[in-house]
Amino acid sequence: MPSRIDDLRRHIAQLEREIESELHEARDRWRYRVDAGRVRFEREARQAHAALRQRIPPFLRDSHPLTILTAPIIYSLIVPVMLLDLWVSAYQAICFRAYGIARVPRSAYIVIDRHHLGYLNGIEKLNCVFCGYTNGVFAYTREVAGRTEQYWCPIRHAKGVRAPHPHYAEFVPFGDAEGYRKRLPLLRAELVPPPGDPGSQGP
Repeated sequence: MPSRIDDLRRHIAQLEREIESELHEARDRWRYRVDAGRVRFEREARQAHAALRQRIPPFLRDSHPLTILTAPIIYSLIVPVMLLDLWVSAYQAICFRAYGIARVPRSAYIVIDRHHLGYLNGIEKLNCVFCGYTNGVFAYTREVAGRTEQYWCPIRHAKGVRAPHPHYAEFVPFGDAEGYRKRLPLLRAELVPPPGDPGSQGP
């Protein structure tokens, strides 16, 4: 008999399919396509974007002084974020291989494409590259951490957790000792890469 969690997982899969359908509709509406990972707009769309691009001098004049003064603080995060990216990548390359866990495909989480938008000026494009990279690293790290938690400690917390990672719904309820012993091997088996795939793809 299907459990409530199975129902929720099916619902999530349905929502993901609907999101993908919306993305395809958006591509038609805004007249662009993705070829070999590169975004390509139709000529008319490129011309419209160029007409709406704000040049850098007026962009800076319109910016609040505190925004400009705090920009170096924001961009200083690039150093710890890059170190996190490097460290997490090394961690899963070593430990996930040792544990038999499917490795997280980094490129599925770190997506940098908004610099292709012609209505953004150079500063806005740089901001978008920074945000795409940093938020992608955090999402990538979260997935690596979620698989690690599923392998070592797949138990829900007694208190509610806001916006848990996708694996959390499958964890064993807090206090269910018998369920933990029974479910732990099954939850670990879910993390094993499929036959013929050494580990770059995940569940």
